[in-house]
Amino acid sequence: MSETPTREAVQQAPKVLLHDHLDGGLRPETVIELADETGYGELPTKDPAVLATWFSRAEGRGGLDLYLGAFQHTVAVMQTPGALRRVAAECAEDLAADGVVYAEVRFAPELHLEGGMSPDEVVSAVLEGMTAGCSGRNVRIGLLLTAMRHAARSVEIADLALRHRDHGVVGFDIAGSVAGYPPTRHLDAFQRIAQGNFHITIHAGEAFGLPSIWEALQICGAERLGHGVRIVDDITTGPDGQIRLGRLAAFVRDRRVALELCPTSNVHTGAARSIADHPVGLLKRLRFRVTVNTDNRLMSDITLSRELSGLVETFGYGWDDLEWITVNAMKSAFAPFDQRLRIINEIIKPGFAALKSAALGTSWAPL
Repeated sequence: MSETPTREAVQQAPKVLLHDHLDGGLRPETVIELADETGYGELPTKDPAVLATWFSRAEGRGGLDLYLGAFQHTVAVMQTPGALRRVAAECAEDLAADGVVYAEVRFAPELHLEGGMSPDEVVSAVLEGMTAGCSGRNVRIGLLLTAMRHAARSVEIADLALRHRDHGVVGFDIAGSVAGYPPTRHLDAFQRIAQGNFHITIHAGEAFGLPSIWEALQICGAERLGHGVRIVDDITTGPDGQIRLGRLAAFVRDRRVALELCPTSNVHTGAARSIADHPVGLLKRLRFRVTVNTDNRLMSDITLSRELSGLVETFGYGWDDLEWITVNAMKSAFAPFDQRLRIINEIIKPGFAALKSAALGTSWAPL
């Protein structure tokens, strides 16, 4: 095995994923089959390969709102308990097959009520599917409940998250189009979550910059930033070549606020021009709490293994870099502390140690 992590070796590594949308990761075949079952007739094609290509043409959409438009089809076929259970189970299966050992998958229950389910029934169906998909596989998944920015159901979704917190829901999020819908619009919901001693991550710093990050952290109480890539707007390079952090960037780094970076998705939505131009390289060098994520596996035609391999190929990352990113993610997960510690010490570190030893042609065994 090469000292430089190959794509095959990266897939074997124990990985952690914090930002992945359930409705953005369906298998194309499943979309087609569920459309047939439910009578949904608006798919652009029923050829799985062509449909996969259609979904992943995000690089031609030119912005976040256009990128989000493809979700109308996946959400449309996720309106029954059976469909939700299937999609959730397949999500767990696919993540496990990619070597993900811990993931937090998010979705918006309010988008799945057209078939007559209650919000509680929607969440229960997804949790049942996740449990089935994780069974017998080396992956653990927590569910994040997302409220839509443009709607007025965030308090309801916050209460829903609190009701299911002991059954697999690990936190609360808001997502959707940012223009005109700042996180402070949902302050009551965030206060509800904080008063319940629960966890908050907020989509911020993707399409909009520093003000959305500041509001998410200082007013809404976010523990992590969904994307957060625009924190780079508060980092400058002086005439002397010295890099200087503004007050907000320094706060984010000092407080170890996790950045749920999604490089490929950011390129597709226009937040970055290319992987090489993506701020992940700079933010990692500056030792921000960088994590790397998929965002939408179907829409961006990506897996976490390919996402990390892209960083290896672009920035020359080695095993130590990938382990650092992975441990960062596990440290910032919303799982209980003892579970995070166990996964780091018993799964992640031994897994990477074995891969490093194999790369060097030496044997490794735990002490």
